[in-house]
Amino acid sequence: MSLEAKHVFASLPSMERGVAKVLGGDPKGVNFLYTNGKSVIIRNIENPAIADIYTEHPHQVTVAKYAPSGFYIASGDVSGKIRIWDTTQKEHLLKYEYQPFGGRIKDIAWTEDSQRLAVVGEGREKYGAVFLWNTGSSVGEVFGHSKVINSVDLKQTRPYRLVTGSDDTSVSFSEGPPFKFKSTIPDHSNFVNCVRFSPDGTRFVTASADGQILMYDGKTGEKISSIGGEKAHGGGIYAVCWSPDGSQLMSASGDKTVKLWDVGAGTAVITFNMGSDVMDQQLGCLWQKDHLISISLSGYINYLDKNNPDRPLRTIKGHSKSIQSITVHKNEGRTFIYTGSHDGHINYWDSETGENDEFSGKGHTNQVSRMVVDDAGQLVTCSMDDTVRFINLNKKEYSASDLVKMDSQPKCVSVAPGGLTLAVCIGQLVLMKDKRKVFSLDNLGYDPEAGALHPGGTTAAVGDATGKVHLYSIEGNTLKEEGQSMEVKGPITDMAYSNDGAYLAVTDEKKVVSVFTVADSYALKDEFYGHHAKIVTLAWSPDNEHFASGGMDMMVFVWTVNDSDKRIRIADAHKLHHVSGLAWVDEHTLVTTSHDASVKQWTVKF
Repeated sequence: MSLEAKHVFASLPSMERGVAKVLGGDPKGVNFLYTNGKSVIIRNIENPAIADIYTEHPHQVTVAKYAPSGFYIASGDVSGKIRIWDTTQKEHLLKYEYQPFGGRIKDIAWTEDSQRLAVVGEGREKYGAVFLWNTGSSVGEVFGHSKVINSVDLKQTRPYRLVTGSDDTSVSFSEGPPFKFKSTIPDHSNFVNCVRFSPDGTRFVTASADGQILMYDGKTGEKISSIGGEKAHGGGIYAVCWSPDGSQLMSASGDKTVKLWDVGAGTAVITFNMGSDVMDQQLGCLWQKDHLISISLSGYINYLDKNNPDRPLRTIKGHSKSIQSITVHKNEGRTFIYTGSHDGHINYWDSETGENDEFSGKGHTNQVSRMVVDDAGQLVTCSMDDTVRFINLNKKEYSASDLVKMDSQPKCVSVAPGGLTLAVCIGQLVLMKDKRKVFSLDNLGYDPEAGALHPGGTTAAVGDATGKVHLYSIEGNTLKEEGQSMEVKGPITDMAYSNDGAYLAVTDEKKVVSVFTVADSYALKDEFYGHHAKIVTLAWSPDNEHFASGGMDMMVFVWTVNDSDKRIRIADAHKLHHVSGLAWVDEHTLVTTSHDASVKQWTVKF
């Protein structure tokens, strides 16, 4: 029995309103980089479904940049730590770690020989540092600012120059190495968000929240012109990047547009209109070979189309917040994975290609706690917004009428043939039929935590906070307590019937999975031990002979029902967070989700 990684569908970048997002481009042109939480995400630019995640930072990572050699990546976090690590090996071995200052790192730049690094951000006494990559020895000072430095760049040709832009509205220009302060450029009237040298080093541009892009001589720092006149954009500009040949410039703005500029003429050649919603503000951009990429406040990654500026070639969607629930569904021979996140967002993925999108219309407004597909091909979801929704998977849109309001917050939802749905809410059980409430039970005398409907539609099992499983028979449109209950080792966290209805598996906080045989009056078949912490989720394989469990110990186990010693373990399935959801695409493919906002698929061999 073995298990190996098959696909990683990565998270989107984590975004903050009014804060620029720095993207890292691979000098070889294969990948691009961004950060989310404590992760650095490396994605293939041609096929973004191919991704790798670096998870070794102990704090939230803010920026990552490739060395010009392409062999190393430098990434910086909110504590002021810089880690330089290998890109060529899967293990991403750490080469060096430095702490240039104490505070959030906002930007990183390398010299073209991959020997020196400039790092800027929110230091306590200082806001920037320049040092040798392999010793950490200083090669100059970053002076000239009285507030946080947002952006830094190094001229990629000798003689080297260093330029920085700050919240104090000024730009600082230094010569080196060793880098010494030469002059302050006070031409902007608001925060300077981005500074970038042209590829040949002859010029550099500065972009500011005042909507201006200014261009300077790369060697002397003297002003040449303003691009786009007095106002290049109607809103603040968060990012600029040069075309590989240095003839054009791309700028991303809070006015929800990205513009392409002819640098020589100083005029806009193309304006990309990215939408009208506040989430369409553009906070980052990258020009890599023929790819023009921008990042929206929503976290969406847009591949821009010069021939059609109002519609991107493609938009990479996904989750930027922790994923809380998952299910799978086959449709016309293809399997789709559905995931719901902490912010109420639901995404669906093609399990093979990783292509994904979201439903249209207005959906949940809070965490999507559970989801399951019923026999009518509807995605049934329950959320902390106190609703249960029924979403038609062919139409792929939310419907205002297919929503059932609960009296209290639903924790869990389960379905059975014939349009039956059971919602386990705080202090209440609600039975629905054909998207309508038909019965509810209050004053239960226990706190329900999880529930499952038998695939035959005759029985409901409900687990409580003391470790008891209560059985109810479904008679017509009512739930009737059968007077039979089973005990497990601790407070119940999840439960599910096998697909054929033969077994009921129950997970608890005491790290045990208990499996009961339905036909044998729910006699205990076996107990499964192995987790080191509370188990939070489980899922049955389509073969009904195996099931998977995931716990707070970040481990996933695949168990064999008839032999509790026969098991597969994945340690650190998602390195930073516990597994929040499990589902099976087929009997040899397991999908896991986590608070790292990524979706992983694993090939299971028995």
